[in-house]
Amino acid sequence: MKPLFLIGYMGCGKSTLARKLARRLGVPFADTDTLVEEREGASVADVFRYEGEEHFRQAERAVLEELIAGGCAIVSTGGGLPTWRDNMERMNAVGTTVYLRRTAGQITRRLTPYGRQKRPRLQGLSDAEIVAFMERDMAAREAYYTRAHVVIDCGDCPDHELVDRILRAVKEKE
Repeated sequence: MKPLFLIGYMGCGKSTLARKLARRLGVPFADTDTLVEEREGASVADVFRYEGEEHFRQAERAVLEELIAGGCAIVSTGGGLPTWRDNMERMNAVGTTVYLRRTAGQITRRLTPYGRQKRPRLQGLSDAEIVAFMERDMAAREAYYTRAHVVIDCGDCPDHELVDRILRAVKEKE
Protein backbone atom coordinates (compact mmCIF):
# COMPACT_ATOMS: atom_id res chain seq x y z
CA MET A 1 0.00 0.00 0.00
CA LYS A 2 1.26 3.46 -0.95
CA PRO A 3 1.28 5.93 1.95
CA LEU A 4 -1.93 7.88 2.48
CA PHE A 5 -1.26 11.46 3.66
CA LEU A 6 -4.09 13.39 5.31
CA ILE A 7 -3.60 17.13 4.93
CA GLY A 8 -5.68 20.13 5.92
CA TYR A 9 -5.96 22.98 8.35
CA MET A 10 -5.41 22.57 12.09
CA GLY A 11 -8.42 21.11 13.85
CA CYS A 12 -9.99 19.65 10.70
CA GLY A 13 -9.77 16.07 12.01
CA LYS A 14 -6.62 14.71 10.37
CA SER A 15 -5.29 12.83 13.42
CA THR A 16 -8.66 11.39 14.41
CA LEU A 17 -9.49 10.22 10.90
CA ALA A 18 -5.99 8.84 10.29
CA ARG A 19 -6.30 6.73 13.45
CA LYS A 20 -9.70 5.44 12.35
CA LEU A 21 -8.51 4.70 8.81
CA ALA A 22 -5.49 2.80 10.13
CA ARG A 23 -7.68 0.79 12.49
CA ARG A 24 -10.15 -0.03 9.69
CA LEU A 25 -7.35 -1.11 7.32
CA GLY A 26 -5.16 -2.77 9.97
CA VAL A 27 -2.11 -0.71 9.00
CA PRO A 28 0.33 1.58 10.85
CA PHE A 29 -0.55 5.21 11.54
CA ALA A 30 1.67 8.18 12.38
CA ASP A 31 1.11 11.82 13.25
CA THR A 32 3.93 14.16 12.17
CA ASP A 33 3.25 16.67 14.97
CA THR A 34 3.43 13.94 17.62
CA LEU A 35 6.67 12.58 16.18
CA VAL A 36 8.26 16.05 16.04
CA GLU A 37 7.27 16.61 19.68
CA GLU A 38 8.81 13.27 20.69
CA ARG A 39 12.07 13.97 18.84
CA GLU A 40 12.34 17.58 20.01
CA GLY A 41 11.23 16.88 23.58
CA ALA A 42 8.85 19.83 23.44
CA SER A 43 5.39 20.73 22.19
CA VAL A 44 4.92 22.06 18.66
CA ALA A 45 4.10 25.45 20.20
CA ASP A 46 7.33 25.48 22.23
CA VAL A 47 9.47 24.38 19.28
CA PHE A 48 7.98 27.28 17.27
CA ARG A 49 8.41 29.72 20.15
CA TYR A 50 11.97 28.83 21.20
CA GLU A 51 13.58 27.34 18.09
CA GLY A 52 11.67 29.15 15.35
CA GLU A 53 9.54 28.06 12.42
CA GLU A 54 12.50 27.13 10.19
CA HIS A 55 13.80 24.66 12.80
CA PHE A 56 10.32 23.21 13.25
CA ARG A 57 9.79 22.81 9.49
CA GLN A 58 13.16 21.08 9.10
CA ALA A 59 12.31 18.68 11.94
CA GLU A 60 8.91 18.09 10.34
CA ARG A 61 10.52 17.31 6.96
CA ALA A 62 12.95 14.87 8.61
CA VAL A 63 9.98 13.07 10.19
CA LEU A 64 8.18 13.00 6.82
CA GLU A 65 11.23 11.43 5.13
CA GLU A 66 11.54 8.82 7.92
CA LEU A 67 7.88 7.87 7.53
CA ILE A 68 8.24 7.57 3.76
CA ALA A 69 11.38 5.44 4.09
CA GLY A 70 9.74 3.28 6.76
CA GLY A 71 6.66 2.63 4.66
CA CYS A 72 4.12 4.07 7.07
CA ALA A 73 0.67 3.54 5.60
CA ILE A 74 -1.44 6.39 7.07
CA VAL A 75 0.13 9.75 7.93
CA SER A 76 -1.58 12.71 9.57
CA THR A 77 0.43 15.82 8.70
CA GLY A 78 0.70 19.12 10.50
CA GLY A 79 -1.43 21.84 8.93
CA GLY A 80 1.56 23.76 7.59
CA LEU A 81 3.60 20.79 6.36
CA PRO A 82 2.21 20.88 2.78
CA THR A 83 3.07 24.59 2.49
CA TRP A 84 6.81 24.30 3.20
CA ARG A 85 9.23 24.00 0.30
CA ASP A 86 8.47 20.89 -1.81
CA ASN A 87 6.67 18.83 0.84
CA MET A 88 3.42 18.68 -1.14
CA GLU A 89 5.21 17.51 -4.27
CA ARG A 90 7.15 14.93 -2.23
CA MET A 91 3.98 13.45 -0.71
CA ASN A 92 2.20 13.43 -4.08
CA ALA A 93 5.14 11.61 -5.67
CA VAL A 94 5.26 8.74 -3.17
CA GLY A 95 1.69 8.33 -2.01
CA THR A 96 -1.88 9.56 -2.13
CA THR A 97 -2.73 12.91 -0.57
CA VAL A 98 -6.19 13.63 0.82
CA TYR A 99 -7.21 17.18 1.68
CA LEU A 100 -9.80 17.28 4.46
CA ARG A 101 -11.60 20.55 3.77
CA ARG A 102 -13.67 22.29 6.44
CA THR A 103 -14.67 25.92 6.85
CA ALA A 104 -13.21 28.09 9.60
CA GLY A 105 -16.61 28.10 11.33
CA GLN A 106 -16.83 24.30 11.26
CA ILE A 107 -13.32 23.96 12.71
CA THR A 108 -13.99 26.55 15.41
CA ARG A 109 -17.10 24.65 16.52
CA ARG A 110 -15.05 21.42 16.69
CA LEU A 111 -12.27 22.88 18.85
CA THR A 112 -12.37 21.86 22.51
CA PRO A 113 -10.93 24.14 25.21
CA TYR A 114 -7.80 21.92 25.16
CA GLY A 115 -7.64 22.18 21.37
CA ARG A 116 -7.67 25.97 21.63
CA GLN A 117 -5.12 26.03 24.43
CA LYS A 118 -2.55 23.89 22.60
CA ARG A 119 -2.66 26.21 19.59
CA PRO A 120 -0.85 29.38 20.67
CA ARG A 121 -2.07 31.46 17.74
CA LEU A 122 -5.66 30.95 18.94
CA GLN A 123 -5.19 31.67 22.63
CA GLY A 124 -7.23 34.56 23.97
CA LEU A 125 -9.30 34.94 20.80
CA SER A 126 -13.09 34.94 20.71
CA ASP A 127 -14.90 32.58 18.33
CA ALA A 128 -15.37 35.43 15.83
CA GLU A 129 -11.68 36.35 16.03
CA ILE A 130 -10.68 32.70 15.55
CA VAL A 131 -12.88 32.40 12.48
CA ALA A 132 -11.44 35.62 10.99
CA PHE A 133 -7.86 34.49 11.71
CA MET A 134 -8.48 31.04 10.22
CA GLU A 135 -10.16 32.39 7.11
CA ARG A 136 -7.10 34.55 6.33
CA ASP A 137 -4.65 31.75 7.10
CA MET A 138 -6.63 29.10 5.23
CA ALA A 139 -6.84 31.31 2.13
CA ALA A 140 -3.03 31.49 2.04
CA ARG A 141 -2.76 27.68 2.27
CA GLU A 142 -5.56 26.68 -0.09
CA ALA A 143 -3.33 26.68 -3.18
CA TYR A 144 -1.13 24.03 -1.54
CA TYR A 145 -3.95 21.95 -0.11
CA THR A 146 -5.83 21.75 -3.41
CA ARG A 147 -2.83 20.04 -5.03
CA ALA A 148 -3.96 16.90 -3.18
CA HIS A 149 -5.01 13.88 -5.20
CA VAL A 150 -8.35 13.79 -3.37
CA VAL A 151 -10.36 16.62 -1.80
CA ILE A 152 -13.01 15.67 0.76
CA ASP A 153 -15.49 18.35 1.81
CA CYS A 154 -16.06 17.16 5.36
CA GLY A 155 -18.80 19.52 6.48
CA ASP A 156 -20.34 18.20 9.67
CA CYS A 157 -20.25 14.60 8.42
CA PRO A 158 -19.69 11.95 11.15
CA ASP A 159 -16.24 10.32 11.25
CA HIS A 160 -17.42 6.86 10.20
CA GLU A 161 -18.96 8.33 7.03
CA LEU A 162 -15.81 10.33 6.31
CA VAL A 163 -13.68 7.18 6.63
CA ASP A 164 -15.96 5.48 4.08
CA ARG A 165 -15.81 8.49 1.74
CA ILE A 166 -12.01 8.70 1.96
CA LEU A 167 -11.59 4.99 1.23
CA ARG A 168 -13.98 5.16 -1.74
CA ALA A 169 -12.29 8.27 -3.18
CA VAL A 170 -8.80 6.80 -2.80
CA LYS A 171 -9.89 3.54 -4.44
CA GLU A 172 -11.37 5.48 -7.37
CA LYS A 173 -8.06 7.36 -7.75
CA GLU A 174 -6.00 4.17 -8.07
